[in-house]
Amino acid sequence: MTTTVRKDALSPGDYEALANLRYALRKFTEFSTAEVMKLDITPQQHQALLAIKGLPAEKQMTVGMLADRLLIAPHSATELVNRLADAGYVERTTSHSDGRRQVVKLLAKAERVLERLSGAHLHEIREMAPELMQALHLLQDRRKLEQIAWMA
Repeated sequence: MTTTVRKDALSPGDYEALANLRYALRKFTEFSTAEVMKLDITPQQHQALLAIKGLPAEKQMTVGMLADRLLIAPHSATELVNRLADAGYVERTTSHSDGRRQVVKLLAKAERVLERLSGAHLHEIREMAPELMQALHLLQDRRKLEQIAWMA
C-alpha cells in the first residue's frame, strides 16, 4: 500500500514523532525477544501462540489464517506449526467442515508459556504506554491539522 505525499507535507515534528514511535516499538521488540528467549522459544513461535490464543473462541485457527496473521507464506506457517507441534505446544487436526484445512489448537504447555509471557508483556506495554501514546498523538494531531487546512 503506497501513499503519495507532497514533499512539503512532512514537518520536522512529523519526523521526530515517527522516529520516537519507531524507537519505542524497537524497545518493545527487544524486550519481547529477551523475554521469549528465556523460555527457549523463538519470537515467531511466541507470536504464533499468541495469534492462536487471541482468536475469538467461536473461531478455529487454521494454518492459512496463521500465515495471514503473522504475515508469512503458507509454507512457512506450515513449518512453524510443525515445529510447535514437535515441541508439544500445539496439536494440528483436520477441519471437520473442510478436510483441506488444518486446525491448530494450543496445548497446556503453550497455555503456561503464554500466561507467563503475556503478563510480562502487558506490564511492559503499560510502562511504555505514555511514550507510545505521545508519539501517536503527535502524529494524529498533525493529521487533524492537515484536514482542517484542507477544509479552509
